[in-house]
Amino acid sequence: MHECSHQDIATFLDLSVPTVNNRLHAARKQLKQRILTMLKDTLQAHGLPDDFANRIGRLVEARGSVVEALFDPAAMPDILAELAVSDETNRRAVNVHVVQRMGDGRVRGIVHSSVGALPRGATVFSAGRTSVAPVTSLPFDQIVPLLTGPSPLATAQGKLAETGIKVIDVMCPIVAGGSLALAGEMGGGTTVVMEEIVRRLSGGRDRLSMFAILAPPSAEWPRALEPDYSLAAELKEEGSSEGTVGSVQTFFFRSEGGKWTADALATLYPVDTVVHISRERIKSKLYPGIDVLTSRSGLFERDAVSAKHARIAERVKAALTQMWVGNGFANSDTNDVALARARKLQNFFGQPFFYTEPWTKRPGSYVSLADALDGCRAILDGECDDLPVNAFYFKGSLVEIRGRGNDR
Repeated sequence: MHECSHQDIATFLDLSVPTVNNRLHAARKQLKQRILTMLKDTLQAHGLPDDFANRIGRLVEARGSVVEALFDPAAMPDILAELAVSDETNRRAVNVHVVQRMGDGRVRGIVHSSVGALPRGATVFSAGRTSVAPVTSLPFDQIVPLLTGPSPLATAQGKLAETGIKVIDVMCPIVAGGSLALAGEMGGGTTVVMEEIVRRLSGGRDRLSMFAILAPPSAEWPRALEPDYSLAAELKEEGSSEGTVGSVQTFFFRSEGGKWTADALATLYPVDTVVHISRERIKSKLYPGIDVLTSRSGLFERDAVSAKHARIAERVKAALTQMWVGNGFANSDTNDVALARARKLQNFFGQPFFYTEPWTKRPGSYVSLADALDGCRAILDGECDDLPVNAFYFKGSLVEIRGRGNDR
């Protein structure tokens, strides 16, 4: 039959060409199903998973520690899934984990150790489990340039990408066209912050490379420990993207678990901005739970913000440092006022997100950098001493706060 055209077959059988096409298609479908059934029986007999065949892909690109592999689009590996690349030349299997799903069955992964060149076309197998290798164990300084390209701060001062999120724009501003690491802790809402940034910046002209560093699975979120758990499926259920939309691309990594230490945060130096999402802040009902004392931005380090911005950020940090980690405020009338102002600043940095509207029942708010800076200055200078601390909780601009008073 391979040597005959469909027209020849139709003439021989005295059938129409469409009829021949339909019957051949049905026959191929039946044959494929029978082969799959036979393969499934064989895999079961050898103790292999039923979906073994669907877990096999091939390497299509390799650049240093970054590789790309192609799988059946219907069986694309999950975010943070472990992969093994078969390097037959060197008789070894190279461990990789998925950092980005690019669509159409294509995934991007990170090699866990220095292995040299990997051959295109090599077989790639999805292990069916999630990687727990922390980002601190990887050659992050080599990985970041391969995924993002040169930083705008390397050739120029760079400019601020305004998000409308007060705490980020004032205290750890994002570099337009640069890179951002979300250093998350368990229960900190890292994917919530990720999705909010995607929604606010994905339509812009400047590309943003975001590194979402998630806590490893634990008994506090037992669902993530289930064998069939899928991070990509969970994000979809929650109405979230996988972080790669428009001008924003997101790569997923694991943290060591627990609280981020100063040494662990220091390993993230290759990115332009680090936003530390603290569980302690969330426990205090501060949303988003960003720790402004341990977050940082290269825009401050390069003096790429206005003098006014830098001065206000320094004053805010000093006030919050005294309240959170310093000796506190002595019991005096003067310091009682300073403590109240610090608490107002703390609450002022919370605000409703657009992404969380279905849960908070409050519309998301966008506060310009200028309004956010003016609000901080007004609080620090005592212009808001007439307002109670609760008036600043989970609201937007100072204009909104004055309009709503102490309504929570």
